[in-house]
Amino acid sequence: MNELMLVARREITTQVRTKAFAIGLVITAVLVAAVTFAPKILGGPDEYTLGTVNSQQLPLKAAAPDAQVEWRSFPDEAAAKRAVLDGDVDAVLVDGTRVLTDGEIDSQLGVLLQSVNREVKLGAAGMAIPPLKMESVGADTRYEAARAGIAVVLVLVLFMLLMGQVMMVAMGVVEEKGSRIVEILLSTIRPWQLLGGKIIGLGVLGLINLVTILAVGLAASAASGLASDFPPGLPGLVAGVLVWFVLGYAFFATLAAALASLVSRQEEVSTVMTPLTMVIMVTYFVAFYATNDPTGTLATVLSYVPPFSAMIMPVRMAATEVPMWQVGLSMGAMALAVLAVLGFGAKIYERAVLRTGARLKLADVLRAG
Repeated sequence: MNELMLVARREITTQVRTKAFAIGLVITAVLVAAVTFAPKILGGPDEYTLGTVNSQQLPLKAAAPDAQVEWRSFPDEAAAKRAVLDGDVDAVLVDGTRVLTDGEIDSQLGVLLQSVNREVKLGAAGMAIPPLKMESVGADTRYEAARAGIAVVLVLVLFMLLMGQVMMVAMGVVEEKGSRIVEILLSTIRPWQLLGGKIIGLGVLGLINLVTILAVGLAASAASGLASDFPPGLPGLVAGVLVWFVLGYAFFATLAAALASLVSRQEEVSTVMTPLTMVIMVTYFVAFYATNDPTGTLATVLSYVPPFSAMIMPVRMAATEVPMWQVGLSMGAMALAVLAVLGFGAKIYERAVLRTGARLKLADVLRAG
């Protein structure tokens, strides 16, 4: 283990000391913060379509001059409910005491209605005014938009990090093999130590990037007020994402190292990596589909099937409520797949990494044992 950690430390220090890594990390942090603040900075004035039933229209423009408010009148509460469920109006004021919404009311609109209603009635009555009663006439969709947004961002982040780190592993293996440095290294350490150290070291770099993205995103969301719309259980989701990244990275990086050991030139890496790249792309597309239909049959089934589960299950966890037993079952299956791939990949790497020259065939390497 000492030799393995020595290799891992070498990979980490070599990459961290480069200007490219530092600049890339700073750019990533700035982009994440910019994207988080973009809705607040670029967003136009608030627009609300409101309705009334046996109620007077509240002078919201006086309290919020920049807001665009359109009022509609409904003959009865049944018609108002239909309009709310159809999305024709954001909320309906009924009898001057209740507000009908579909799910939880927009936080800014709720505060605006309560404050203006209190001012109007206080000025007319001169006594304590009870707050408006908020009633949802549809399903509780308060976190639906936030969950969908988090899921989309998550699938993009996982895809880019997994693809980037996996290619770094492959290029590193070929670089050491092509320059014959691997022969010197393997004279003092075992192949599995060199392979494991490289995977661990570059994986730590991926975790640094992921933690930076999550930390900056959460901090910027809190500063911009966006965090108020986040669903409960976000810390558990963040922890789950880190675990899923480790599992997915270990699976794909091991296969990438094994495949890259079959060639000796950098120009051949993309060709030998094509099958693995296609698997990652398919996983990404299915995970992106899961952001819109997280409870569908395709997303549900593949969230248990390695390696697809490494990206699909965390996306499902972000997009909808997933029972813990399902998450545990999926993680267990993925962990077993990682163990199997580690044994297979280490065997290929050990047999192929010292054989330079023409590209090796995987079948020949397997038979060579």
